[in-house]
Amino acid sequence: MFVGEIMDLIELSPLRNVLVGLPGIDGLSTEQRKRLTIAVELVANPSIVFMDEPTSGLDARAAAIVMRTVRNTVNTGRTVVCTIHQPSIDIFETFDELLLMKLGGQVIYAGELGHHSSKLVDYFESIPGVPQITQGHNPATWMLEITSSPVEAQLHLDFAEIYLRSSLYKNNQELIKDLSIPTPGSVELAFSTKYAQNFINQCSACFWKQYWSYWRNPQYNAIRFFSTIVTGLLFGTMFWGKGKKTGKQQDLFNLMGAIYTAVFFLGATNANSVQPVVAIERTVFYRERAAGMYSSMAYAFAQVSIEAIYIAVQSLVYSLLLFSMIDFGWKVG
Repeated sequence: MFVGEIMDLIELSPLRNVLVGLPGIDGLSTEQRKRLTIAVELVANPSIVFMDEPTSGLDARAAAIVMRTVRNTVNTGRTVVCTIHQPSIDIFETFDELLLMKLGGQVIYAGELGHHSSKLVDYFESIPGVPQITQGHNPATWMLEITSSPVEAQLHLDFAEIYLRSSLYKNNQELIKDLSIPTPGSVELAFSTKYAQNFINQCSACFWKQYWSYWRNPQYNAIRFFSTIVTGLLFGTMFWGKGKKTGKQQDLFNLMGAIYTAVFFLGATNANSVQPVVAIERTVFYRERAAGMYSSMAYAFAQVSIEAIYIAVQSLVYSLLLFSMIDFGWKVG
């Protein structure tokens, strides 16, 4: 139920049964992937969400869609903190407050934007020497232009020092002081465990995630089984009927070499073929582990377990081919 509400909130319901796919190849578009990432974080029902340039790499339409979903998230009572790079007027107007820093990390503005960025514009225009914004000009672009280092040097101003002496700074400090005092009867926030789920549930969730990931990648599995059959036929042909020739010591050495080569080749092939699969999922794993969804051990367990199932079937086919073609014999003794 809650997942359905999140999908409606982030406008993902029309994409309910669509595979995510690979970036730039198939599946979801870049804008849809960003919205999906936001939705995954919202499933944990956080009270505050941090986003690093959610509109980067998007065109104007896609960026507007993403920011609309961000605004929808804010309207549910959650706090969203974003870093933003060169926003358009429409995107800039979706924010309620702004923290602006100049080169060096010094704060030069922290407060509400106001309707049509009126409070931001009024603050900077009240500083002597700062040119007024022209009608229709993007306030975000304007504030970056007037607070740049060359303009600051030209006007002989230090915007960081001006902010520290402003009433806006004093009001912010008083607000921080008031909000830093715990309400009477409040309990210190503490968590008994690092993860919301125990290790068994983490392993179970990761295993089914890997199961569907492998099941929906038939090309990878088909190539693996095809190469196994071809390799089995190749080695079986090379050592055809050698299992019955055990009269000489050299014959035994040949059989030992055949077994060693066959086992080593299959193991090395599987070790190399799985690396691209792991590399593709690595970015997702880093993000989900950092979000506290599961531990590294749970992910490793799931990856090894699902790989072992496919390898078991693969090894069975491989062994039957080699055993019958080399003719080791089906009876003991």
